[in-house]
Amino acid sequence: MNKSCWRIGTSMERSKISPTKNDGLTWYKDLGLHTFGEFSMAMIQANSVMEDQCQIESGPLTFNNLAVQGTFVGVYDGHGGPEASRFIAENLFPNLKKFASEGGEVSEEVIRNAFAETEEDFLTAVKKKWRKSPQMASVGSCCLVGVICNGLVYIANAGDSRAVLGRSERGGGVRAVQLSVEHNANVESARQEMWSMRPNDSNILVMKHRMWRVKGIIQVTKSIGDAYLKRAEFNREPLMPKYRVSEHFTEPILSADPSVTVTRLKPEDEFMILASDGLWEHLSNQEAVDIVHSSPRQGVARRLVKAALKEAAKKREMRYSDLQEINPGVRRHFHDDITVVVVYLDPQMVQANGWASPLSVRGGGYPMQ
Repeated sequence: MNKSCWRIGTSMERSKISPTKNDGLTWYKDLGLHTFGEFSMAMIQANSVMEDQCQIESGPLTFNNLAVQGTFVGVYDGHGGPEASRFIAENLFPNLKKFASEGGEVSEEVIRNAFAETEEDFLTAVKKKWRKSPQMASVGSCCLVGVICNGLVYIANAGDSRAVLGRSERGGGVRAVQLSVEHNANVESARQEMWSMRPNDSNILVMKHRMWRVKGIIQVTKSIGDAYLKRAEFNREPLMPKYRVSEHFTEPILSADPSVTVTRLKPEDEFMILASDGLWEHLSNQEAVDIVHSSPRQGVARRLVKAALKEAAKKREMRYSDLQEINPGVRRHFHDDITVVVVYLDPQMVQANGWASPLSVRGGGYPMQ
């Protein structure tokens, strides 16, 4: 391996690296170095316990006979509790490395297998804990993954998190290009997919509180976890009635199979934003891209979170400073947990695919406060 391909190891550049910090309801790493450039991460808690998790892994992506340098980014937007998102953060990346090593490459099939294995392992854990902790059957998580290697970026998504690319244009400015496919019942394409998969189930989607929901319960149409909508054995007592589906089912109602896109990176591709739905609820793709493009890299993920919070406060006709005083739990009425990872792309390093020291950063506490 040619170590000269790893070009951001100078003391001056490394002096920009910031430590991870936990400041009340906020966790962040303002700037770090990954195989292909710099990155910034930030999270803010709204629920009584932080349900989001995120991670970035960079360097050798696999073991044994496959020596591929790459960067792995995961954003896991939990719901019903933090258990599923924490489980994914601990297991998805090792599963991906295992399948990539076995297959001799990173591919769409490898990523799908990693999702499937993580899902199966979590459902097994739910079964083991069923008698003592039946609520585990109602916990799930959206799962957004980005893998950069060999000049390609793979985006896999199960749920309604989102990955957006910032691509520079000749006339100046940066255009937002969405890389992920979302699975939320309030997205027309997701509804059509659900109806096509279960054409004889008239109640697969129900409008409730002016929102489309699967079985009138959950908005996302794909997830890891939510065992009560995957296996009938968990759709019964002692699980709470609000999570139980009235009719018997044999096929899983929700899927954990992600939508996967593969994009060859171009020199004009400047950065990617991977974030949970909590951010996109308040910022459009182009608004987020414009903020990143016009801001210093140091702390840019926190800047995105702050912009989203200001919009959340504005919608409720309150001051941003007043929103900051609201405690977790109650705060969920104003905004969701928000997780943001900004990954900058250095064109020379993307093409070089050279040597890099291993990096592993994980965000999301137990709980954060």
